[in-house]
Order: sequence, then structure tokens, then C-alpha cells
Amino acid sequence: MSKAGGFHHIIRRLSMSTYPQPTAERANELVANYNRCYDLVQSIAKQYRPSPVRLVAVSKLKPSSDIMGLYNAGVRHFGENYVQELISKSKELPKDICWHFIGGLQSGKVKDLAKHIDNIWAIETMDSLKKCKKLASLLDGSRAPINIYLQINTSGEDQKSGFSKDDLQELFDTVEFLKSDDCKHLNLKGLMTIGSFAESTSGDENQDFRCLVDIKAIVDEKFKTNLELSMGMSSDYEQAIKQGSTNVRIGSSIFGARPPKGT
Repeated sequence: MSKAGGFHHIIRRLSMSTYPQPTAERANELVANYNRCYDLVQSIAKQYRPSPVRLVAVSKLKPSSDIMGLYNAGVRHFGENYVQELISKSKELPKDICWHFIGGLQSGKVKDLAKHIDNIWAIETMDSLKKCKKLASLLDGSRAPINIYLQINTSGEDQKSGFSKDDLQELFDTVEFLKSDDCKHLNLKGLMTIGSFAESTSGDENQDFRCLVDIKAIVDEKFKTNLELSMGMSSDYEQAIKQGSTNVRIGSSIFGARPPKGT
């Protein structure tokens, strides 16, 4: 969660690494972008809570060399949206990277995340009890537990995944499972949502984020937890932090615009 190191720190590391590397100019640009976002994130956070906010650098559709540009400067938390891309990057990049899977999770891909990425740190888009049980059945004590964020569809949009905001029973059942003795290799870390475009661009209090805050309060009281909140991306992370987010996912503000997938 620390600020990235300076340009000269990167240069010292380049000659030592066998991993794919960016040009010095690109590395300098990435570090400057990351530090600008980090400083803003933490300056907002200080106004609302005693501890820093985790900044996840979303590297989807960006080359491994870009990730190394930030890794060399001390950044460790990176987010990916596509399972196959994450598997590929995890095999060619350092094993102490803390990968966050932040894309839609299909049932058929649960096994791939469990078996092919030893250093996956968190799955932020878990949206059903069935998938949690499947993932738990595939893990053993040979690796660190995977942190789980339960995704809530707070906007009610049909195109978005997540537990229902209107009927919380499956969410409660999933929390109970994750906290049970039958689930030793998954760690319930928090709740996650993606705000609607309208709410994220309104400039006012984001009602989708407000909904997640309210659901967290219900879950925390019922299960005696103190869950994190993962909400906020490049377009709305400032408001998300103001409303209680402890984990933000920022991509384009750090890496720049992305090409369309498949190009």
C-alpha cells in the first residue's frame, strides 16, 4: 500500500531482473501516475479514517512490462479482469505480487483461479454461495488462504453480477459458510460493488455506495465482523473513499487508456 519508489530506484532494479521491462521513459510515467493517484487517495482517506486505503493498480489488457515498471518501484497489489490473462501474467511475473481478480467470475473458471495462480491474493467478485463452496473444495493447506469479497449488485442493473440488495438471505448464508470450520482456506475480507454510471457521475453522494455501506452494517452486526469495502474506480474513487471504501481499483488513471480487448 506504500507509495512507489523513485525513478533511480527503478533503474537500479532493471539490470537485475529477467522479467519483461518497460522503457525507462514508460517506467517513469507509470510511477508518476501511480504516485499522483496514491497521494490523492491517501489525502482523502486521512480526512475520514485512521488507516490508509489500499490502492489496487488495475492492469488488465496492459503488458507485463507495465506491471514490472510499478513492481520495481515497490507496488505489489494488481487487479486483473480476465482469468486467462491473469494466469498468463502470473506465470511470467514475480511470485510476491498480490493479484486481485476483479472480473466477472464464471463457474467454469473457479477451478482455474484455484489451481493455476498460487499468489492470488483476493477474488473481489464472488457472487454466489455455490461458487464459494466450489472454490473451497479445490483448496488445501499448501497455499495461503484466498481473501474473498462478496459482490453486491447495489444498482440493481441486469447486466451486473452480485448478490441481491433486496433479498439478503443468500448473502447471509454465504457469510456463514465462509466463517465456518468447513471453510478453512478462504478468508472473508469484505464486500464489493460497482456503482452505476449515473450514480458515479452525479457529483453527489453515490446511492449505490450508500447501499453497500448499509449492507455492511447489517452483516457486521449480525456476524460480529468488521468487513472492508471495495468500491471506487478511476471515475468515482474519490467519492467512494469519502463514503467508506477501504480498497479502490484504479486502472486508466495509472496505466492510461486501454485498447479494446482482442486488438
